[in-house]
Amino acid sequence: MAAQRKVIITCAVTGAIHTPTMSPHLPVTAQEIIDDSIAAAEAGAAVLHLHARDPRDGRPSQDPEMFRPFLPAIRNACDAVINITTGGSPHMTVEERMRPAMVFEPELASLNMGSMNFGLFPMLKRFPELRHEWERQHLENSRDLVFKNTYKDIEAILTNGARNGTRFEFECYDTSHLYNLAHFVERGLVAGRPFIQTVFGILGGIGPHVEDLMHMRRTADRLFGDSYEWSVLGAGRNQIPLATIGLASGSHARVGLEDSLWIGPGQLATSNAEQVRRIRQVAEALGLQVATPDEAREILGLKGADKVAF
Repeated sequence: MAAQRKVIITCAVTGAIHTPTMSPHLPVTAQEIIDDSIAAAEAGAAVLHLHARDPRDGRPSQDPEMFRPFLPAIRNACDAVINITTGGSPHMTVEERMRPAMVFEPELASLNMGSMNFGLFPMLKRFPELRHEWERQHLENSRDLVFKNTYKDIEAILTNGARNGTRFEFECYDTSHLYNLAHFVERGLVAGRPFIQTVFGILGGIGPHVEDLMHMRRTADRLFGDSYEWSVLGAGRNQIPLATIGLASGSHARVGLEDSLWIGPGQLATSNAEQVRRIRQVAEALGLQVATPDEAREILGLKGADKVAF
């Protein structure tokens, strides 16, 4: 009898895509991030993808001092893999975005694999009431925004991360990003099996249709054969449907309030853990086994929690 396939659930706890007043359940303060992260890990998330926010107004921040209050607390309370963003916000320089990963030397960090339009402005119609003026400006400015991730930027993050033993969650928003990753694999700057997070439904990237998902899978198979780990991230209302299709097709899955505020049509998720429990139910109904943090470390070839700097 064949062994059950182990799938990694990543939970993106809070991030730069959504603004704090769009949902009262989005964690903003360090204590809220701690509590939501621990609950998500207990629900089955083997990997926690973490951003930081300024608690005064919820503005995304890559100041390492904003990460310091919650990273050790989460690490001491659970054994989940902690994945620190190098994406931060499209409005930040690559030097700003790299700072937390360089200071804290995590096991895993996210890495956007190409420059792209990053259209957040449609949210203005769906969420007309915002608490802070910066939020409206943040969304409005995305009409004229290129999220800069040049080959020089990507090489700098890869090279500096490798010195610390950090591996990467390669966030691929379109097929060109897969080709960019193949370029760096060919140059020897990516060791081992890349962990490819295919992202669907962001305006400026590939769409959320099932044919888009399968096209990304076919392209990755053509470029990397069976030498990669595949995960699916669906933005907004696409989160659970696309993750379900991905799981049935051989992927891991990413959920979390950074990527979607919803748990069902018109129904806000009350926590990250609620989304983790939902996708775990899907995985187990498909006959899959949810990976533990240590199993995720083995699958992704990570250095171990004892080798981080927090």
